[in-house]
Amino acid sequence: MKSIDINCDMGESYGNFKIGNDLELMPFISSCNVACGFHGGDPLTIENTILRAKEFGLAIGAHPSYPDLSGFGRRKMIIDSEELKAIVKYQISALAGMCNSLGAKLKHVKPHGALYNAAASDRNIAWTIGKAMLELDSSLILVGLYGSQMQEIAEELNIKFISEAFIDRAYDKGGKLLSRNVSGAVHTNPEIAAKQALEIVLNGKVDIQDKEVIQIECDTLCIHGDNPAAKEILIHVKESFQNNDVNVRPFSHA
Repeated sequence: MKSIDINCDMGESYGNFKIGNDLELMPFISSCNVACGFHGGDPLTIENTILRAKEFGLAIGAHPSYPDLSGFGRRKMIIDSEELKAIVKYQISALAGMCNSLGAKLKHVKPHGALYNAAASDRNIAWTIGKAMLELDSSLILVGLYGSQMQEIAEELNIKFISEAFIDRAYDKGGKLLSRNVSGAVHTNPEIAAKQALEIVLNGKVDIQDKEVIQIECDTLCIHGDNPAAKEILIHVKESFQNNDVNVRPFSHA
């Protein structure tokens, strides 16, 4: 039986703004990445998300972003390396402290949105995130895009790396995620998303435009909590995995 982790970005609601359906999705996943307050997530939401994640036995990670609350962290920002390192450290520290106070442990770090995309292709940004992690806790695991600069930097810095693929996002020929501005970049059809997830797990492949196929390896699959079809997608994924002897469990956190 094959095993795969499914992770989801959570705790992104802020004040009166509700984002995602965390409680409805938790039964279908094995890891969660909790917003740190810079793109979403207020202190009470963060605390409650950690508590619920503990109840469901989920591996808990920090989900740091650019300081872009009004843009949900999806706008690229030009920030000096030392300042960016401090910004990332601040967010990871907040999550680690909240976890400790609740009897949980922060296990991994997955950058959010524009910071994730920037770190995937920009060596300096990936290095900055890696150094921030090492200065806080060398046991933290970095979750990032397969074959990206994040993976290369993690290997250089001796940081454990978990490669990620996406259930509900389309890819380009280079193996990067299609821009959300492109039609069809986000999968909302549960059958299409579930088919992509199964193809990645069983065959390490993803269908892209023009009937081409690219190779992808991963240790974890991501579903976006703010995708309105997320629950239906996960229901289809669960059924598809069960029919093909694929088990969902957290990636190793030894």
